Amino acid sequence: MRRLAQTALLALIGAGLLHTALFTDLYLRYVKEGLRPVLIASGVVLLLLGAVNAVLDLRRDQESHEHHEHGHDHAHAPKVAWLLALPALSLLLYAPPALGAYTAAHSNGKPVTTAPRERFPALPATSPLPLTLTGFTQRVQQDPTRAIKGRQVQLTGFVTPAGAGGGWYLTRIIFTCCAADSQTVKVRVHGPDAPPANTWLAVTGTWHPAGRLGTKTAEAALDVKETRPIAQPINAYTDDLPLTPS
Repeated sequence: MRRLAQTALLALIGAGLLHTALFTDLYLRYVKEGLRPVLIASGVVLLLLGAVNAVLDLRRDQESHEHHEHGHDHAHAPKVAWLLALPALSLLLYAPPALGAYTAAHSNGKPVTTAPRERFPALPATSPLPLTLTGFTQRVQQDPTRAIKGRQVQLTGFVTPAGAGGGWYLTRIIFTCCAADSQTVKVRVHGPDAPPANTWLAVTGTWHPAGRLGTKTAEAALDVKETRPIAQPINAYTDDLPLTPS
């Protein structure tokens, strides 16, 4: 790989980062929304490095000609270095599929942090009550007041098959920083047959009694009354509250 190709590779990666972060929402498949400025800055730096490298190469060639040399750079990097062009091209031409049911099925559920008694305010009278999957799990397993008992709730997420035992989970994949440290939170669904994997749904139902409510023995599970297909959120790697009708 000659220096000219190395310069082109720097520019290609920088352009790929800027294209993904500035003109699309595809960067949300890789990192949290708050890291967008970092991606933009990285793309700009890579383009500048490519430009500086190109200028230095031109000067080097001119000096070589002045000294009656061939002006050729015979330095080579390993051919395998060309593989670095593949992720850059993918950013420009082909976006890898989003994380989904396959990833969730092969990961453990996200641990739910301990919530002291004072962190559970009284639930509003709204019915169905919109909750995140994490919030529902916390109420089921850690709320000593058992305020969730008998309440109709609405959760949103995508479908993950439960495996050999049948059934399915409503699922969210959550980025702490990026795709490499993603965590999964799942709520077991009881009721209708499983829709196709990765289908996004708004699900309405009540807690499915399994274990002792308000303790770790309680299962995060739902007896479903209604399911409604929804569009995948633009930022799908958060555990946001469901949108309520206006």
